[in-house]
Amino acid sequence: MPRKEKQKLKLMAVLDILRRQTDEKHPVGVPEILQLLQERNISAERKSIYDDVDTLREMGYDVQLRRGRRGGYYLVEGEFQLAELKLLVDAVQASKFITKAKSRELIKKLERFTSRYQEDELQRQVLVSGRYKTNDERIYYSVDALHRAIFEKRQITFTYREWNMEKRLVARHNGKLYCVSPWALVWENGNYYLIAYSEGKLKNYRVDKIAHVELLDADREGAEAYAQFDVNQYVQQMFDMFGGKEENVTLLCDKKLVGAIIDRFGTGPILIPCEDGEHFRVHVQVQVSPRFFGWVAGFDGGVQIAAPASVRRKMAACMHKNAAANEGEPTP
Repeated sequence: MPRKEKQKLKLMAVLDILRRQTDEKHPVGVPEILQLLQERNISAERKSIYDDVDTLREMGYDVQLRRGRRGGYYLVEGEFQLAELKLLVDAVQASKFITKAKSRELIKKLERFTSRYQEDELQRQVLVSGRYKTNDERIYYSVDALHRAIFEKRQITFTYREWNMEKRLVARHNGKLYCVSPWALVWENGNYYLIAYSEGKLKNYRVDKIAHVELLDADREGAEAYAQFDVNQYVQQMFDMFGGKEENVTLLCDKKLVGAIIDRFGTGPILIPCEDGEHFRVHVQVQVSPRFFGWVAGFDGGVQIAAPASVRRKMAACMHKNAAANEGEPTP
């Protein structure tokens, strides 16, 4: 490469050296920067390094100089703080949506945004008990196509898959094509969901079960329904993204479960203290389903459905059915 072209790369090389080779405890002096540039076959003069540092500062990089013995230049913070990178690494590790191979690849890329002295701190292992992690790399192409369809406001078709007894994802309904109008992607409980308009209403589809996405020329539908859509409310109302009839339900809860109710429904609903000082009531909108009943039952009596009576009866019938199914020997 001609000398002139190498000089064009010098500023980027200096930035990379400061990002990867320095932090507050490990500054590098100008002689060392010159040596590291030489190892990349880039020659430079001492004065030009000072000019490069000034240019980087003008670009917004916080390059500091430590004077004295073992002093030198160091980059205070890059594009990300170390704590921010740790959060991103944890999210990648914990996600069921991202394959193990892609997780390693993404984390290696994130390491480039911190010094080599700190990158070991990014080698974190987030322990998630029993967490399934997909092995299907094609999901990234599906996500890209879905984002493009949402941006371009176009309808799509796809096949929708489900697990069989051989632990393989196979197309539902003999490969029937679903035709929907995509509006949003939602991240919930470690999974990606597509919110799309179909058959007169908004529905959700697990993105990792979507395959063979094709964009259509037809404009998407459902603008009026989506204009009234509140994603936070939608996720709060549904349990494990299982839908049902939407109802206003009153829950009677142990006082110690305030945190659990806020985790589930947010800080919007009003908590009404009971006279006994040990319980409270809360009115919430939920989509009534067996998953909702399972959530209530999981508190072992700490959460009860106070009203309406019809939902209480459905809960009792669901629990009775489950109790009957688990009495005696199991039968197919």
